[in-house]
Amino acid sequence: MNINSTATLHRAPPLPESHAGLWWGLLGVTAFSFTVPFTRVAVENGHMSALFVGSGRAVVAALLAGTALFLTRQKLPRGRQWLQVAVVAGGAVVGFPLLTSFALTTAPASHGAVVIALLPAATAVIAVLRTGEHPALSFWIAAAFGAVAAVVFAVVQGGGLGGLHVSDLLLFAAVIVCAIGYAEGGLLSRSLGSWQTISWALVLASPLMILLTGIAVARQPPTGAPAEWGAFAYLAAVSMFLGFFAWYRGLAIGPMAQVSQVQLAQPVMSILWAGLLLGERIGWQTVVGGVAVIGCALLAVRARNRGSRD
Repeated sequence: MNINSTATLHRAPPLPESHAGLWWGLLGVTAFSFTVPFTRVAVENGHMSALFVGSGRAVVAALLAGTALFLTRQKLPRGRQWLQVAVVAGGAVVGFPLLTSFALTTAPASHGAVVIALLPAATAVIAVLRTGEHPALSFWIAAAFGAVAAVVFAVVQGGGLGGLHVSDLLLFAAVIVCAIGYAEGGLLSRSLGSWQTISWALVLASPLMILLTGIAVARQPPTGAPAEWGAFAYLAAVSMFLGFFAWYRGLAIGPMAQVSQVQLAQPVMSILWAGLLLGERIGWQTVVGGVAVIGCALLAVRARNRGSRD
């Protein structure tokens, strides 16, 4: 039996007294919380193009994923699973990294973190639509208020409707495609395995990402200071690969409903890192916007979890 196999994870005894699932989930979310600030570091000075950062990190992650799949002798997806893997790849591997990389060439990391805070609620909505669940009305109200809060935040910081920037549209698009990828990945992981799902998605998307990386390098050979290359390495190895090991480990140990809510801490940490690492000024608009979006996401996720248990 392979180490890190899904069978091993499902046979792990529950450890409620030690909150092992929550700690693993928090470790994964902490790893993901550096994604927005480090993407900003990688693309801010223009030494690396957004296309290179968005696609190149997926190529490196695909090499790691392919190695892990080969060494543990994982079985290939079958039939319809390939279509589900393609959806995960389109959202989490292709769409989200590319869209956020282009958005963060101009948007501050703290601004991006607030908009992306809508992701947990958006993922819950897509999961409800995908599975045909019937959550309480409070779920839809919270999700709607979360979306409105995120849009209002973007408009206010942009100086009005006329100041809504292309970067905001890219961030909202990133939330939608990533939510679709996360929701489909959650369903697929039940049959294919958790970390195996993101690994196969990385491998499936690798031909396209290799092509895009080649185009990016031909147009603008990447250069940069050690900090920029370090940020790129983190995005490739941790944000797109190793972070999922801890995150899915936490979900596997569970309880899943409680562990999934740990993701709501991610935008808070991202905003904190933007202030500490990038020196970004965290104004009252960012604080109020973050609290509103995260609060609505929390209500939506909890309402959906209660509906799922009924």
